[in-house]
Amino acid sequence: MKPKHQRLALAGAAVAALGIAAALALPALQDQAAYFYAPADVVAKGVAPGQAIRLGGLVEKGSLTRSADGLTIHFRVTDRLESVPVDYTGIVPDLFREGQGMIADGRFDANGTFKAETLLAKHDEKYMPPEVAKAVEKAEAAAKARPEKPTP
Repeated sequence: MKPKHQRLALAGAAVAALGIAAALALPALQDQAAYFYAPADVVAKGVAPGQAIRLGGLVEKGSLTRSADGLTIHFRVTDRLESVPVDYTGIVPDLFREGQGMIADGRFDANGTFKAETLLAKHDEKYMPPEVAKAVEKAEAAAKARPEKPTP
């Protein structure tokens, strides 16, 4: 075989190998491509305990409590459609408070409580993380689309 044909065959084999690798890797990464979850996504999809995710939304008003140790906080994060309980142990960002946007990295435990490992709060009066803003807008649109429940 001529050197030109050898190089062409080698290049073709390399392209085929890359295609096979991509075909195997994409399905495995598909769930992790949507790394950010809003509370409504967690409730709808169900997240396996121990799976590392990023959870974001608004700190539900009236839900923030502190433990006696001074480092652990308990609160609920909401997207105005659903809410999930969160526990965090560590130094809380200065701007973290009820009614404000936040993002936390962590894992759900077997009881359905999100155990946050890192906690981020919005940084000024008008800022909301893009993922949180999008999730809140999506939840509000879904809430408007739901038929109202009759009151007894």
